[in-house]
Amino acid sequence: MCRLFGMSSAPQRVRAVFWLLEAPDSLSAQSHRDPDGTGLGFFDPSGTAQVHKAPLAAYQDRAFAQEARRVESATFVAHVRYASTGALLDRNTHPFLQQGRLFAHNGVIEGLDRLEAHLGEDLGLVRGDTDSERFFALITREAAAHGGDVGAGIESAARWIAEHLPVYALNLVLITPDELWALRYPDTHELYVLERDTGGQHGDRHLDHTGTGGRLRVRSEDLADVPAVVVASERLDDNPDWRPLRSGELLHVGPGPRATTRHVLPQPPAHQLAIDDLRPEAAASQRKA
Repeated sequence: MCRLFGMSSAPQRVRAVFWLLEAPDSLSAQSHRDPDGTGLGFFDPSGTAQVHKAPLAAYQDRAFAQEARRVESATFVAHVRYASTGALLDRNTHPFLQQGRLFAHNGVIEGLDRLEAHLGEDLGLVRGDTDSERFFALITREAAAHGGDVGAGIESAARWIAEHLPVYALNLVLITPDELWALRYPDTHELYVLERDTGGQHGDRHLDHTGTGGRLRVRSEDLADVPAVVVASERLDDNPDWRPLRSGELLHVGPGPRATTRHVLPQPPAHQLAIDDLRPEAAASQRKA
């Protein structure tokens, strides 16, 4: 299953170190479970989006998988991909960039011909072959239609897909230089949020999070002194304040250190897919390790 990670310390910029695939044992074996790409997105001091990504399994590019990425930003998004749609190419690897925003998705959307027809000329935003990037293009269009309101764009795009297309999951993280949004829909996959106080659970600790199987690790000494909001596909430590987003819950952070949420999709998808409905490669990408 793909792994999502997002973090906001806005308006404070923090230094963080990311290992996109880091395991204490058998990196090769771990990477075969999430083998199709890793990516990290953030913003430099000018607000320009920066993306580090590779469409390769760790066993094919061990150096990329093991290399620590030392970056500074107020918002971050990271993704470990198991491909369901699209070849193993850079243009199909998350996160995606559109109009200064960065986006990563975990799930499956079918009926892409109908989605492309609905996008019309806005299909020109898309560079690759994935359902994820087409979903992002619809969000981008709907945000523009709502006066640049990204939250409204996510709600409108997700609702249209939920009403018209077969859906397995639409979990996402989207960031700008000082804001973060996350959506869990429906309840197919977990998506957790932690509103982390300065110094964390004990009040004096830096951040050091590691997912199961070593798929992603992030460390930030600066978060001993700065609050943050963290979103992830799994609880990354034993902090009791992790909570799962509800199906249809849209989280927004920033500018500022606290999260707000709205329940934007109370109904299940009109065409909910089960794992057995998916193409074999899509089903493999969505199964939990």
